[in-house]
Amino acid sequence: MGQVLRLNGRMKKTSRSGPGLSRNYPQLQRRLGAIGYISQGSVFERRPPQQGSRYVWTRKVQAKTVTVALSREQYQWLRRAVANQRQLERLVEQMQKLSRQVLFASVPGVRRRKSLDKKVLGLI
Repeated sequence: MGQVLRLNGRMKKTSRSGPGLSRNYPQLQRRLGAIGYISQGSVFERRPPQQGSRYVWTRKVQAKTVTVALSREQYQWLRRAVANQRQLERLVEQMQKLSRQVLFASVPGVRRRKSLDKKVLGLI
C-alpha cells in the first residue's frame, strides 16, 4: 500500500514500490555496520619458485602501483580486509540504487515527456 508524503505543503501519495523498497534499506545498513576492517588493493601469495617475498600486497598510489612485502599474519589479516572492502563497495552500490529507486518512486519530480529508463537512473 502507498504512503502519503507532505512535500512543499502538498500531499502526494507514493507508489507501492517506494515504501517496500525502503524497508530493505535498514537491512543493508546493518550489513554495512557489520563489516570489519577494510583496505584497498590486492593481496596474493607467490609460489615458492617465484622471486621475491612470498606474501605481497599491491595497491595504486597516485596512479602508480606500490608493492609491499608481508608476513604470513599480515597477509591473512589484509586478505580479510580487502574482501571486506569489496563487500563494502557492493553494499554501497546496492544502497545507492535503492536510494534512487525510492527517490524516483516517491518524491514528486518534474513533468517529463518520456519516462526515465533504468539505465539513466543507474539501476542496471
